Amino acid sequence: MITQQQKIRQECMVIVEQKEIADSIFELTVEGALTEEMSAPGQFVHIRVADSYEPLLRRPLSVASIDFEHSRFTMIYRAEGRGTNLLAEKRAGDALDVLGPLGNGFPVDKAKSKAFLIGGGIGVPPLYELAKALNKKGIETVHILGFENKKSVFYEEQFRELGDTYIATVDGSHGTKGFVTHVLDRLPADFDTYFSCGPTPMLEAVQAAYPEKQGFLSYEQRMACGIGACFACVCRTTKSETDYVKVCSDGPVFAAGVVIS
Repeated sequence: MITQQQKIRQECMVIVEQKEIADSIFELTVEGALTEEMSAPGQFVHIRVADSYEPLLRRPLSVASIDFEHSRFTMIYRAEGRGTNLLAEKRAGDALDVLGPLGNGFPVDKAKSKAFLIGGGIGVPPLYELAKALNKKGIETVHILGFENKKSVFYEEQFRELGDTYIATVDGSHGTKGFVTHVLDRLPADFDTYFSCGPTPMLEAVQAAYPEKQGFLSYEQRMACGIGACFACVCRTTKSETDYVKVCSDGPVFAAGVVIS
């Protein structure tokens, strides 16, 4: 869960760059002191997408890459609703109200020598910063990434620079036809740890494929406040029928086998 030691800022950051990198997929880079508080890949930020009170709620965006030297970080998101479409209209030089960093990220120190990074759709972005962090520790990373089609694929070359990378598309227009599990079926399970982020059905399939492996999953629950106050993102755990966690503050990353989705 979010601890008192974890400092959360609300800052009016400056947009350095924004561009569309795939079909309705945008890469957004911002600059500001909030970057200094980021402590682990897999954390997220809460963005106010408009200067008015409509839309009222902030939008949670995962962090794809962190540049501490220049106090910048990059987010990748899909523009598919009113809030994210408004965000997609912003340009370099605009101000952006950002709350964060939020949540608990991936435990990089749990991997020993080789890790599988398994992502689906908009769950792919946080795995990029994770791959960089693992590579810095000398951990070999293998990336298995799933998308709807060729037009929605992004960061393929960036991941290839960090390790073996496999792409799956639902319609077979790029890489392996089907889901990430179709790629996993062909790969030897010669890794010690896996990290995964994406739709709940994908996370369930990955856990089922590797019941004996150490794994960590990042969940994409809908959330309102982002700090654990509103209880909009609660999930039941495997401990008991009355034990719950809040994905925004206790997660979004949990060890495999903890959350009942």
